[in-house]
Amino acid sequence: MTGLLDYFYGWWRSIRSNCVEMLGLMRVEAPDFSPGNRMISPMSALAPASPGRARERLFPQTIKRCVSLLVILLSLSFTAFAADKEHGTVVHQTTLYVLPGSNSGKVAQVERGRDLVVLEKTNIDNNQPWFKVFVTLVQNEDNVREITGWLPGKVVVTLSTPSADQIIFGEAVDSERQAEERGGRKGAAQDAMRLYYRMQELFPNSPLAGEAMWRSADIRWQLEKAQIMLRPSAREIDPDARNPMDDQFMKQISKKFPHSKWADLAAYDLIDNKLCGEWKGLAKCPERESDLYEKYAHEHPQSPKAAEALYNAAWRQAALVDIYRINNENDKSGNARKKALALAQEIISRYPEGDWKPRAATLSFKLQQNVPVYGNSEE
Repeated sequence: MTGLLDYFYGWWRSIRSNCVEMLGLMRVEAPDFSPGNRMISPMSALAPASPGRARERLFPQTIKRCVSLLVILLSLSFTAFAADKEHGTVVHQTTLYVLPGSNSGKVAQVERGRDLVVLEKTNIDNNQPWFKVFVTLVQNEDNVREITGWLPGKVVVTLSTPSADQIIFGEAVDSERQAEERGGRKGAAQDAMRLYYRMQELFPNSPLAGEAMWRSADIRWQLEKAQIMLRPSAREIDPDARNPMDDQFMKQISKKFPHSKWADLAAYDLIDNKLCGEWKGLAKCPERESDLYEKYAHEHPQSPKAAEALYNAAWRQAALVDIYRINNENDKSGNARKKALALAQEIISRYPEGDWKPRAATLSFKLQQNVPVYGNSEE
């Protein structure tokens, strides 16, 4: 603790030096940090010295700068202090307490995957480990809580835990499965999203880091997409009419793991932001979307989504056959048929494994037999 106080005193001297240099308008008294003395408020140590009119006019400006400097330095101080501590997360929802022991006052609930820093450890409660932690609880951009308290050490996984990356990843997989099950645990998808992200953040060199980052980003993407697609704007033709999904996490994958399977998958998801809400029988949407999917398939030939992208491109060309026919644009309809058949054949020849080959064969059959693909037409 003495070392920490020395740090604060050094920072205070820096504040005092900078404030005195600001026009010489401040009297800054160094607070007494010695043991036994109560720490005074930083504001109480700042006061105008013999203010004249000019000094009174400039005082608010100067004090604002000094307080800003104080906030910055205190933030940096905790960052430096936390850097020496052990980072980790929890693999089971738990309660944060005021003091070690479940009989103490409750501070907050800490969900799986939350970021935490271990500050202190004790076995005071029936020889069970308890950790004092600094936890960051993020609900949204406008609601971030940073709190300190005690929680049971048995649910904490840190950098020093053996096979920690495997443990966190495994809990993320279990949470993801829970989210997919009917009647699964409430909030399981968000738990999985946080756990995957925390795993790759804590262990960036793990063989699982790329996959964890992708899974976290994809869960976040699908959750946001589900919300956006419920809004009336999702039914508009123009994709710009609706709010796009936040693509920052997807783009981070391409930066951290370029030319990887995970970057390929991220690039596929990003196409969602460019798709029309509803076509409304117009040709421009399937024309543009077919080009997007075909371009993806040819730029990412090794992607797990390459065959699916080609099928999406082929199906949209098949839909154009019907749209152009309805509009009496027979030449365009014939060209779309040729394009759809060529794309379907490419799937059959390049991707013999999986479901996409038989689906492409079905699409080709319908095109050859003039069976409508788009709309509610019946034969």
